[in-house]
Amino acid sequence: MIPAAEPDRFLGGALLLHQPPRGAHRAGTDAVLLARLLAPEPGETVTDLGAATGAVGLTVAHLAPECRVVLVERDPALAALARENAVANGLDARVCVIEADLLAPGAVRRAAGLVSNSADLVLTNPPFFEGPGHRPSPDAGRAAAHAFPAEGGLDAWLRACADLARPGGRVGLIHRADALPACLDALEGRFGECAVRAVHARADRPAIRVLISGRKGSRAPFRLLPPLVLQDSEGRSTPEAEALHGRT
Repeated sequence: MIPAAEPDRFLGGALLLHQPPRGAHRAGTDAVLLARLLAPEPGETVTDLGAATGAVGLTVAHLAPECRVVLVERDPALAALARENAVANGLDARVCVIEADLLAPGAVRRAAGLVSNSADLVLTNPPFFEGPGHRPSPDAGRAAAHAFPAEGGLDAWLRACADLARPGGRVGLIHRADALPACLDALEGRFGECAVRAVHARADRPAIRVLISGRKGSRAPFRLLPPLVLQDSEGRSTPEAEALHGRT
């Protein structure tokens, strides 16, 4: 895989991210929103599952200099780019990359280095589509990033997240807004203290994403948080969106 000639600038240019060429799967606003969802405590281990080129985990590593970050990616070419990005941003001392398939059997995941109960915070942007009801991208990498394989789905993905999180550990994920019921179903019995924040492109439009957090083993009640609006009525980024992207 040949990356784009120039790296993309994240966090107002504080983080430079080499990505595949346009047309392939590339990180953007979703990655920034997920990375900003939950702040790790000093000394915690953060695991970014389905990391691709590392946008989420590297953003967390930049913002929280006292944490350790594990990037988990099954595609060898994307994992190689993630390693390059960690080095290029001077984060490789605290960031490691594991090539592993999160949907593989537990013994296979553990053999690859994914240790049960090892993460204080699990962050993930799961594939958005499951089953035959969508049109796959002609780019193989983009198609694989956007859709689950036939032998796995959201429930299996979040079951693996629960396996990696320590007791009392937290999970954060981003998904399509219409997938909220499926996400909550998959989290039930694994994570409590769940909180949901809807993400709207504009205040007068339906939500396009949901940000969801939870805590492993908690019995605390569900919370619905105030929405996040990305643009005003003129299409300009809202102050909160600007701050999340590090532009203010």
